[in-house]
Amino acid sequence: MLIRDRDMSHRFIIRNMEQGMIDSLIELNTTTIANLELDIRLATANNFTGQPLYSRPAAFLHQDAYNALFIVAKVADKLRLTLKILDAFRPQEIQQKLWDHTPDPTYISNPQTGSRPHCRGVAIDLTLVDQRTGKELDMGTEFDEFRPIAHHNCTEVSEEVLQNRLTLAGLMCTAGFLHNPTEWWHYQLPDARNYPALTDAMAGSKMLG
Repeated sequence: MLIRDRDMSHRFIIRNMEQGMIDSLIELNTTTIANLELDIRLATANNFTGQPLYSRPAAFLHQDAYNALFIVAKVADKLRLTLKILDAFRPQEIQQKLWDHTPDPTYISNPQTGSRPHCRGVAIDLTLVDQRTGKELDMGTEFDEFRPIAHHNCTEVSEEVLQNRLTLAGLMCTAGFLHNPTEWWHYQLPDARNYPALTDAMAGSKMLG
Protein backbone atom coordinates (compact mmCIF):
# COMPACT_ATOMS: atom_id res chain seq x y z
CA MET A 1 0.00 0.00 0.00
CA LEU A 2 2.85 2.32 0.83
CA ILE A 3 4.48 1.61 -2.56
CA ARG A 4 1.20 2.30 -4.36
CA ASP A 5 0.74 5.59 -2.52
CA ARG A 6 4.28 6.60 -3.33
CA ASP A 7 3.74 5.74 -7.00
CA MET A 8 0.52 7.76 -7.12
CA SER A 9 2.29 10.70 -5.51
CA HIS A 10 5.06 10.47 -8.08
CA ARG A 11 2.54 10.49 -10.95
CA PHE A 12 0.81 13.49 -9.38
CA ILE A 13 4.10 15.39 -9.24
CA ILE A 14 4.85 14.57 -12.88
CA ARG A 15 1.38 15.74 -13.96
CA ASN A 16 1.84 18.98 -12.04
CA MET A 17 5.25 19.51 -13.66
CA GLU A 18 3.77 18.94 -17.12
CA GLN A 19 0.87 21.28 -16.44
CA GLY A 20 3.29 23.91 -15.21
CA MET A 21 5.29 23.52 -18.40
CA ILE A 22 2.20 23.83 -20.59
CA ASP A 23 1.12 26.97 -18.77
CA SER A 24 4.61 28.43 -19.25
CA LEU A 25 4.93 28.04 -23.04
CA ILE A 26 4.97 31.37 -24.82
CA GLU A 27 4.48 31.74 -28.57
CA LEU A 28 7.21 33.75 -30.27
CA ASN A 29 6.06 36.48 -32.64
CA THR A 30 6.51 40.22 -33.08
CA THR A 31 3.95 40.84 -30.35
CA THR A 32 5.94 38.97 -27.70
CA ILE A 33 9.37 40.00 -29.08
CA ALA A 34 9.44 42.89 -31.54
CA ASN A 35 12.95 42.31 -32.91
CA LEU A 36 12.24 38.88 -34.36
CA GLU A 37 11.56 37.01 -37.62
CA LEU A 38 10.29 33.46 -38.06
CA ASP A 39 11.61 30.97 -40.61
CA ILE A 40 10.44 27.68 -39.12
CA ARG A 41 12.16 25.17 -41.38
CA LEU A 42 10.35 22.09 -40.08
CA ALA A 43 7.09 23.60 -41.32
CA THR A 44 8.52 23.51 -44.86
CA ALA A 45 10.39 21.04 -47.04
CA ASN A 46 13.53 23.15 -46.56
CA ASN A 47 15.04 20.93 -43.87
CA PHE A 48 17.28 17.87 -43.83
CA THR A 49 14.35 15.43 -44.08
CA GLY A 50 13.07 17.11 -47.26
CA GLN A 51 9.48 17.23 -46.04
CA PRO A 52 7.37 19.49 -43.80
CA LEU A 53 6.88 18.06 -40.32
CA TYR A 54 4.93 20.87 -38.63
CA SER A 55 1.45 21.79 -39.83
CA ARG A 56 2.10 25.47 -39.17
CA PRO A 57 5.18 27.72 -38.74
CA ALA A 58 4.88 28.34 -35.01
CA ALA A 59 7.56 28.75 -32.35
CA PHE A 60 7.17 28.39 -28.57
CA LEU A 61 9.54 28.65 -25.62
CA HIS A 62 9.23 28.02 -21.91
CA GLN A 63 8.92 31.23 -19.91
CA ASP A 64 12.49 30.87 -18.61
CA ALA A 65 13.97 30.58 -22.10
CA TYR A 66 11.70 33.34 -23.37
CA ASN A 67 12.95 35.70 -20.65
CA ALA A 68 16.54 35.08 -21.71
CA LEU A 69 15.72 35.48 -25.42
CA PHE A 70 13.96 38.77 -24.71
CA ILE A 71 17.26 40.12 -23.39
CA VAL A 72 19.09 38.79 -26.45
CA ALA A 73 16.67 40.58 -28.77
CA LYS A 74 17.09 43.91 -26.97
CA VAL A 75 20.89 43.77 -27.11
CA ALA A 76 20.85 42.58 -30.74
CA ASP A 77 18.68 45.54 -31.68
CA LYS A 78 21.35 47.88 -30.31
CA LEU A 79 23.74 46.24 -32.79
CA ARG A 80 21.14 46.64 -35.56
CA LEU A 81 20.63 42.91 -35.73
CA THR A 82 17.36 40.95 -35.80
CA LEU A 83 16.86 37.40 -34.51
CA LYS A 84 15.64 34.91 -37.10
CA ILE A 85 14.12 31.87 -35.40
CA LEU A 86 14.53 28.55 -37.21
CA ASP A 87 13.07 26.21 -34.56
CA ALA A 88 12.12 26.29 -30.89
CA PHE A 89 9.78 23.94 -28.99
CA ARG A 90 9.63 20.63 -30.85
CA PRO A 91 6.98 18.05 -29.95
CA GLN A 92 8.26 14.64 -28.91
CA GLU A 93 6.61 13.05 -31.95
CA ILE A 94 8.73 15.18 -34.30
CA GLN A 95 11.89 14.42 -32.37
CA GLN A 96 11.17 10.74 -33.01
CA LYS A 97 10.74 11.39 -36.75
CA LEU A 98 14.05 13.27 -36.93
CA TRP A 99 15.79 10.43 -35.09
CA ASP A 100 14.22 7.84 -37.38
CA HIS A 101 15.57 9.77 -40.36
CA THR A 102 19.06 10.47 -38.95
CA PRO A 103 19.85 8.42 -35.81
CA ASP A 104 23.10 10.27 -35.07
CA PRO A 105 23.37 11.51 -31.45
CA THR A 106 26.06 14.00 -32.49
CA TYR A 107 23.31 16.07 -34.10
CA ILE A 108 19.94 14.58 -33.14
CA SER A 109 19.01 13.96 -29.51
CA ASN A 110 17.76 10.42 -28.91
CA PRO A 111 13.98 10.75 -28.33
CA GLN A 112 14.06 8.15 -25.56
CA THR A 113 17.34 8.67 -23.72
CA GLY A 114 18.71 12.01 -24.91
CA SER A 115 18.34 15.39 -23.23
CA ARG A 116 15.81 16.54 -25.90
CA PRO A 117 15.97 20.24 -24.97
CA HIS A 118 13.74 21.25 -27.89
CA CYS A 119 10.99 18.93 -26.58
CA ARG A 120 11.22 20.73 -23.24
CA GLY A 121 10.82 24.21 -24.73
CA VAL A 122 14.23 25.38 -23.55
CA ALA A 123 16.22 25.18 -26.80
CA ILE A 124 16.19 27.41 -29.83
CA ASP A 125 17.77 27.38 -33.29
CA LEU A 126 18.41 30.81 -34.77
CA THR A 127 20.58 33.09 -36.85
CA LEU A 128 21.03 36.86 -37.21
CA VAL A 129 19.80 39.33 -39.83
CA ASP A 130 21.51 42.65 -40.55
CA GLN A 131 18.82 45.31 -40.19
CA ARG A 132 20.66 47.61 -42.61
CA THR A 133 20.65 45.15 -45.51
CA GLY A 134 17.88 42.74 -44.55
CA LYS A 135 20.24 39.84 -45.20
CA GLU A 136 21.29 37.04 -42.88
CA LEU A 137 24.81 37.17 -41.53
CA ASP A 138 27.06 34.62 -43.20
CA MET A 139 27.45 31.70 -40.79
CA GLY A 140 29.37 29.52 -43.22
CA THR A 141 26.78 26.77 -43.62
CA GLU A 142 23.07 26.27 -43.91
CA PHE A 143 20.97 25.46 -40.86
CA ASP A 144 21.16 21.75 -39.99
CA GLU A 145 24.44 21.18 -41.78
CA PHE A 146 25.63 17.98 -40.12
CA ARG A 147 29.35 18.30 -40.84
CA PRO A 148 32.36 19.56 -38.83
CA ILE A 149 32.29 22.83 -40.77
CA ALA A 150 29.17 23.77 -38.73
CA HIS A 151 30.99 23.24 -35.43
CA HIS A 152 31.78 26.30 -33.34
CA ASN A 153 35.50 25.60 -33.19
CA CYS A 154 35.90 24.98 -36.92
CA THR A 155 38.75 27.08 -38.35
CA GLU A 156 38.07 26.15 -41.98
CA VAL A 157 35.72 29.09 -42.40
CA SER A 158 36.41 32.74 -43.13
CA GLU A 159 37.24 35.37 -40.54
CA GLU A 160 33.88 37.01 -41.25
CA VAL A 161 32.04 33.75 -40.54
CA LEU A 162 33.93 33.25 -37.28
CA GLN A 163 33.10 36.80 -36.21
CA ASN A 164 29.43 36.30 -37.04
CA ARG A 165 29.24 33.03 -35.11
CA LEU A 166 30.97 34.64 -32.16
CA THR A 167 28.54 37.56 -32.26
CA LEU A 168 25.62 35.15 -32.02
CA ALA A 169 27.39 33.16 -29.29
CA GLY A 170 28.12 36.32 -27.31
CA LEU A 171 24.52 37.49 -27.49
CA MET A 172 23.13 34.13 -26.45
CA CYS A 173 25.64 33.03 -23.82
CA THR A 174 25.70 36.35 -21.95
CA ALA A 175 21.91 36.04 -21.62
CA GLY A 176 22.20 32.61 -20.00
CA PHE A 177 22.08 30.13 -22.87
CA LEU A 178 24.60 27.38 -23.54
CA HIS A 179 25.97 26.74 -27.02
CA ASN A 180 26.05 23.37 -28.78
CA PRO A 181 29.65 22.67 -29.92
CA THR A 182 28.51 20.89 -33.11
CA GLU A 183 25.80 23.35 -34.25
CA TRP A 184 26.43 27.10 -34.54
CA TRP A 185 22.65 27.76 -34.59
CA HIS A 186 21.61 25.80 -31.45
CA TYR A 187 21.36 27.25 -27.93
CA GLN A 188 19.63 25.96 -24.81
CA LEU A 189 19.20 26.61 -21.10
CA PRO A 190 21.82 24.86 -18.93
CA ASP A 191 19.36 22.82 -16.84
CA ALA A 192 17.27 21.34 -19.68
CA ARG A 193 16.51 18.04 -17.94
CA ASN A 194 14.71 19.91 -15.17
CA TYR A 195 11.86 20.56 -17.61
CA PRO A 196 9.55 17.77 -18.83
CA ALA A 197 9.52 16.68 -22.48
CA LEU A 198 6.11 17.22 -24.08
CA THR A 199 4.10 15.87 -26.96
CA ASP A 200 2.07 18.20 -29.16
CA ALA A 201 -1.13 17.31 -27.30
CA MET A 202 0.45 17.85 -23.89
CA ALA A 203 1.81 21.23 -24.95
CA GLY A 204 -1.34 22.31 -26.70
CA SER A 205 0.86 23.76 -29.46
CA LYS A 206 -1.28 22.39 -32.32
CA MET A 207 1.78 22.01 -34.53
CA LEU A 208 0.80 18.61 -35.91
CA GLY A 209 -2.57 19.50 -37.30
